[in-house]
Amino acid sequence: MKLRFHKMHGLGNDFVVIDARDAPVEITAARARALADRKTGIGCDQLILLEASDIADVRMRIFNADGGEVEACGNATRCVVSLLGGAARIESLGGMLEGTSIGDQVSVDLGEPRFDWDAIPLAYAMDTRSMPVGWEALEAPAAVNVGNPHVIFFVPETDRVELDRLGPLIETDPLFPARINVNVATVDDRANIRLRVWERGVGLTDACGTGACATAVAAIRAGLADAPVTVTLPGGALTIDWAPGRPITMTGPATHVFTGETELGAL
Repeated sequence: MKLRFHKMHGLGNDFVVIDARDAPVEITAARARALADRKTGIGCDQLILLEASDIADVRMRIFNADGGEVEACGNATRCVVSLLGGAARIESLGGMLEGTSIGDQVSVDLGEPRFDWDAIPLAYAMDTRSMPVGWEALEAPAAVNVGNPHVIFFVPETDRVELDRLGPLIETDPLFPARINVNVATVDDRANIRLRVWERGVGLTDACGTGACATAVAAIRAGLADAPVTVTLPGGALTIDWAPGRPITMTGPATHVFTGETELGAL
């Protein structure tokens, strides 16, 4: 069976997007891993499967490179909005999403963040503004759920953190029963944050849209920044707008790299 796909990226966070609205495609964990493999597959951080929806323009399913299905991906959402013509209402495991394009920029409404410990989720109750836990030099993180779970560490210099070593330790800590996305951020001023992300099920990424959203929300909540905030990741910058009681808006580019075909039966 020939499978048509789109290769897309948001600031270097790259995706294989399969539009299965008219012809359903079965994606197993093994098949997702095979497609995501950069040596023997197409290669991507996440596989995005678009299905028909009764309540939105499309249903978006997200599979990490390790084959696990997850709730949300901000960069992928921007890519899907762009692919669907610049305006879309998207059903996802993390909730209902809406997006529009203006020029080469795509803005997405990701809904309201959640802060309750059991909504993150954490293994036991604690204040998610500043959690009394730490891993070596990384201490007192904030926790935010923006459709998927994040912890955020504010540090003097994000580039000095051994995120490739500490990221997997924190991601799989028993404190986080659903595992966790790990963000280390440096607040340069009240309008600018630098960020690196260890993404659950993926590893270090050039960009993480939900990580940028979670970090901006945590910084605003802690009084460290004002909205809108520019969050700069290794792959580029996103603009995040949020106020308490309001949904998060993320704005940034979405790039279509190429369209191709692969033989699904071989995977």
